[in-house]
Amino acid sequence: MTVILRTVAELRAVVRGWKAEGHVVGVVPTMGALHEGHLSLARRAKAECGRVITTIFVNPMQFNNPDDLKKYPRTEEADAALLNWVGVEVIFAPAPDEVYPPGFVSKVTVGGVSGPLEGTLRPGHFEGVATVVAKLFGMSQADRAYFGQKDWQQLQVVQRLVADLNMAVTVVGCETVRDPDGLAMSSRNLRLTAEGRRRAPALYAAMLAAARDVRSGVPEAQAMARATAAVLAEGFDSVEYIALRDAETLEAVTDPDRPLRMLAAAWIDDVRLIDNIAV
Repeated sequence: MTVILRTVAELRAVVRGWKAEGHVVGVVPTMGALHEGHLSLARRAKAECGRVITTIFVNPMQFNNPDDLKKYPRTEEADAALLNWVGVEVIFAPAPDEVYPPGFVSKVTVGGVSGPLEGTLRPGHFEGVATVVAKLFGMSQADRAYFGQKDWQQLQVVQRLVADLNMAVTVVGCETVRDPDGLAMSSRNLRLTAEGRRRAPALYAAMLAAARDVRSGVPEAQAMARATAAVLAEGFDSVEYIALRDAETLEAVTDPDRPLRMLAAAWIDDVRLIDNIAV
């Protein structure tokens, strides 16, 4: 039976006992509103670790739009039932003042990879991500941490954080889970209207077409422009970016022989969708 813990002291006491028994501890950080993508991370953690923690915390520090924070779905009871079914041992669901107690002033900033794309459009977002992830790693004392590749830039930020600060945790990036029509699973999809949900897979389809264009020799700028036009033609409200970048640094491509990633962000139904694919 999955146990829900609310305080750092409770969590550390449990983890101390696990480690005394020789267990490898895995953590799956989430903001709740769980879907099959999250559950795939939990199952991977269960397969590779003796004990697993899933954190559920809607982190106010990473929202640069207060309205977006307010609208973010919160479904703890349903989430707990799903995690119990998967077999996760502990849910850590702290209150905001447990994570950021009175007097809290510290922030973690990761340079470089956090700067382009999301970093430009959402100032302070990755500072919030890096800070809460560093805290969750410290609270959980986990040996392995599982993140989805759907948030590709976030995954690179976390990997850089761990490398630069010599954190004793292995970061595992897991494949994006998609619905049968190609839409990347996201908690934000719950906010789409029926019509918006029908149109939403156009983002992924346009990215696949752009990747084919690039591989066949179409100039990068032309391929990205075609993809943007295709997404808008399918009824999206706006496209913030569809960009081909170095997969590790997220900078513009200067060496086409390095691994590349196409990343996108677009709005439909007042919902911001992001996605990425390898190229």
